[in-house]
Amino acid sequence: MKQHLLIPGPTPLPEEVLRAASHQMVNHRDPEFGRMLAGMLAALRRIFQTRANTILPFAASGTGGLEAALVNTCSPGDRVVAVCGGAFGDRYAVIAEAFGLVASRVDVPWGKAADPEAVRKALHHTPGARAVLVTHNETSTGVRNDLAAIAAVAREFPVLIVVDAISSLGAIDLRTDEWGLDVVITGSQKALMAPPGLALLSVSERAWEASKAARLPRFYWSFERLRTELGEAEAYTPFTPAIGTLFALDAGLRLVEAEGLHERFARHRRTAQAVRAGVRALGLRIVPEEADASETVTAVWLPDGVEAKTLLDALRVEHSVVLSGGPGKMRGKIFRFGHLGYVTDESVLAGLCALEAVLPKVGGPRGRGAEAAAREILAGAPA
Repeated sequence: MKQHLLIPGPTPLPEEVLRAASHQMVNHRDPEFGRMLAGMLAALRRIFQTRANTILPFAASGTGGLEAALVNTCSPGDRVVAVCGGAFGDRYAVIAEAFGLVASRVDVPWGKAADPEAVRKALHHTPGARAVLVTHNETSTGVRNDLAAIAAVAREFPVLIVVDAISSLGAIDLRTDEWGLDVVITGSQKALMAPPGLALLSVSERAWEASKAARLPRFYWSFERLRTELGEAEAYTPFTPAIGTLFALDAGLRLVEAEGLHERFARHRRTAQAVRAGVRALGLRIVPEEADASETVTAVWLPDGVEAKTLLDALRVEHSVVLSGGPGKMRGKIFRFGHLGYVTDESVLAGLCALEAVLPKVGGPRGRGAEAAAREILAGAPA
């Protein structure tokens, strides 16, 4: 039975990406490889929606990219304002503190979007702050923060804007240059449709200037060490890159550009609306307000009396449908339905059909979720 992987990441891989990932190893100093990497960085610049920023590829998970952003722009004892409204926003504050930074938290109730005015207040009360740390798309709660509005507030202050866009870039509109974002971090395994293993960062000129004065130690994470190898015609890395993942990402980026960036944004919106319509038709409640709901993952409150593990195990074993539970404060309270990257209408409908079948067996409500979602898919399909 075909598995339907419907989690917030890693996400399913298209056939083209699977074939590319099986490419034989090559010399990562070979000119052909250097030209491929240079072309990928140019494509990524378009996906980050930046003309001037440098794109840096690290062999790492997205968390490595979050660390790299801090150690290259901050010094011990620097103050940062961290927007904390879920497991990943909270974790970025913890990462900052692990490096000796002082994190002023903007505490947001889990399941709610951050209020830009609360960010402004925090910045007024944090004189000399070095950076604002914000998670664009909080997968732990299914919330998309209004990054444009938060960035507009942050630009009123002499701070860097550092964005965790690991689960949003390539699926949700993110305008690096227009919104004045200084460091934007994503990973290969989400909307870019490649395996895990690459952290990809967009770095502004302001962030480069900050890196000259930053005093946190770095070696592997050094922006400057990596940038010196990244030529325009041929690009290399100072350390062995994730060669197989780069081949796969190259194929994924080609698919992203063939579809069109804004077409992808629209597709993710349509799919999210279909999932939410299906979930509601099953008698379930979405965690965030509709206006704040993520285009890449839907977080759903568990019905009274239904245990997350029982539901998720039944979906996986009986229907080969893989959904996620809730992390942190949401553990045992919600489940999450991922719909980013290479997730097809077929998989979405299979997931909702499986929920229809399993929910009554584990003490949940009955409903016709797949039918409701199918109506949304048909209504939103491009002409």
